[in-house]
Amino acid sequence: MAGSDGGTTGGARDFAALRAEEFPYLDASGQAYLDYTGAALPPLSLVRGHAERLASAVYGNPHSASPASGLSTRLAEEARRAVLEFCGAPAEEYVVVFTPNASGALRLVAEAYPFGPERGLLMLGDDHNSVLGIRRYARPAGAPVTVVAPGPQLRTSTADLLDGLAEAERAGGPGLFAFPAQSNATGVRHPLEWVPVVRARGWRVLLDAAAYLPTGPLDLAVVPADYVALSWYKITGYPSGVGCLIARRESLEELRRPWFAGGTVLASSSHTDWHLPAPAPEGLEDGTLAFLSLPDVTAAAHWHTALGYPALGGHTGRLTTRLLDGLAALRHPDGTPAARLFGPADTEARGPTVAFNLLRSDGTEMDERLCQRAASAAGVSIRTGCFCNPGVAEQYNDLTPELVRAALAGAAPADVDDYLRLLPVRAQGAVRASVGAATGAADVDRLLTVCQELVERQPEDPTDPRTGC
Repeated sequence: MAGSDGGTTGGARDFAALRAEEFPYLDASGQAYLDYTGAALPPLSLVRGHAERLASAVYGNPHSASPASGLSTRLAEEARRAVLEFCGAPAEEYVVVFTPNASGALRLVAEAYPFGPERGLLMLGDDHNSVLGIRRYARPAGAPVTVVAPGPQLRTSTADLLDGLAEAERAGGPGLFAFPAQSNATGVRHPLEWVPVVRARGWRVLLDAAAYLPTGPLDLAVVPADYVALSWYKITGYPSGVGCLIARRESLEELRRPWFAGGTVLASSSHTDWHLPAPAPEGLEDGTLAFLSLPDVTAAAHWHTALGYPALGGHTGRLTTRLLDGLAALRHPDGTPAARLFGPADTEARGPTVAFNLLRSDGTEMDERLCQRAASAAGVSIRTGCFCNPGVAEQYNDLTPELVRAALAGAAPADVDDYLRLLPVRAQGAVRASVGAATGAADVDRLLTVCQELVERQPEDPTDPRTGC
């Protein structure tokens, strides 16, 4: 456990000093920010660096040969190299495609992968909606779709994955396996060792690294995923609006895009249905890149590398333990637990994301919106709902595929509340707290105080309609 300031031990990194230097707006505004899985906070040095660059040179659209365009192009290539280095990706094997975000990177693979009856899709029940949506491309192509449900503590065992692989191979053969390096809902880290095992069976592997990379290192020379999706605002808070698809060159050659756009072709005709695709990465980058932000990617990669994964992992790990211990200590007067976790209760093979619900004295879950509103009133930023990860909520509520299909067999639900009324759920959503570089122990303790007061007061659940899960 860290000291009272939440800093590291051994002098590796003074995170309290880092907070004062790079994130002074937190204390100036009196905010406790615990939504790092939603977005990291931007360091002032990255924001100021952006302004200084714009004020010191002329940058033009890279789709040209002018001096201003040439500068933008050179800095874009520098950013690609920085991304490859950040993820340990050999330049002779991998290429970087810039996208608006991780979801955009996932969509690129989804729409262009050659799904078919003999090339199916295998997913985890712990996948984000942006991954689950890939089946909307797979099924119309006749590809079998297999989902491996989470097991105890919402983890997926290697044995269950191998069973899922065997089932998918019987249904059609090796295709695309998509999984998150870290669950965006529970913080569970799935084994990266799966990647070479699955690839050895003839599968392509799509790794959703959006929730993992902020605090978990990735070495693609060791973990040779075919496609990796990430967002920079998740990693360093700035720049936003820039994501990456890091892809093996040989795996990119299999993709066939169903359309083209400005910048993705070398030539085309308006009178005939003909175009000459540009090679990767330009052939996958629709329109004009966010060229004014790409130098910020280089700066962000260097900033995060200087911070260091060991120091950051130690810092966030101690704060996660503090939060888990605090939730476990929440009790009703009769000694019964007052909180229930989604996922594991320790920091083994998990990231700094904790999902939970508060319990009433009769053991039923409080509506998570109570915690959201109380936290907001106390200046604490958290996330509530289902976090775009329905598989975790379904597993937590013991909803089998058969139960969900039966509930949806009639008329389509009119809204979220209508959908939830059809399902026998004990928890309609959850509270998610996640920590990062600027988080201190006092931030975690402020949330725990909010939770303790709610447990003591036990207010009535809200009755207003839900606008989303």
